[in-house]
Amino acid sequence: MIIFMNVNFINSNCNIVNSGAKNMEIDLGMLHKAIDEKHDFATLRFYNWHPKCISLGKNQPLEPFYNDFKIDIVRRPTGGRALLHDKELTYCFVCPQKAGQSVVESYKEISDALILGFKKLGINLDYASHRAGNMRYCMNISSRADVSYMGKKLIGSAQFRSRGYILQHGSILYDLDFELAQKIFRQEIDKNSIVTLNEINPNIEQNELIEALKQGFCEKFMVS
Repeated sequence: MIIFMNVNFINSNCNIVNSGAKNMEIDLGMLHKAIDEKHDFATLRFYNWHPKCISLGKNQPLEPFYNDFKIDIVRRPTGGRALLHDKELTYCFVCPQKAGQSVVESYKEISDALILGFKKLGINLDYASHRAGNMRYCMNISSRADVSYMGKKLIGSAQFRSRGYILQHGSILYDLDFELAQKIFRQEIDKNSIVTLNEINPNIEQNELIEALKQGFCEKFMVS
């Protein structure tokens, strides 16, 4: 059951690029502000990362060899596996939690908004098939609530809940350095199970993507 609410957009100017630690600080700040001020609306922001960064899921152990690459490492408040944040657009969505709504149900509603946004760009996305295993890299696994293009995972998301509110953030891949990712995670990455936006349509500008996604979230969640 969807909660209809106003959607407030913040920090959508991606010319301002933050480190991984700063991005996680801002995301958590959004959640704490919503809790403290008892927001009855949702907040959405989009952002990039600089320098490139590995983010670890809340309970994921730090592999000692990650430090071999001298890449920033940050821990997310959300669960899931590690991600390499480099050539991507990241979203963060904070909203009130509906009583009795499961994580999967809310995760899928937020994914619906992403699907609606991409549809406005002429890109038809769907839900991924379940793909799991002993994988360190988040994009190597998928749930049936993850977003894919022609069966290949495009967006990796994770969720955290606290005191009646949801924080969900996720990575939309523009491109992926497969060679670097395989070296970092020390596992083979199946190129046939992951897709990037540059492979789908390399002509989509970031601002165009953000505006389409804003419309998707408004269509899914906004009070009519």
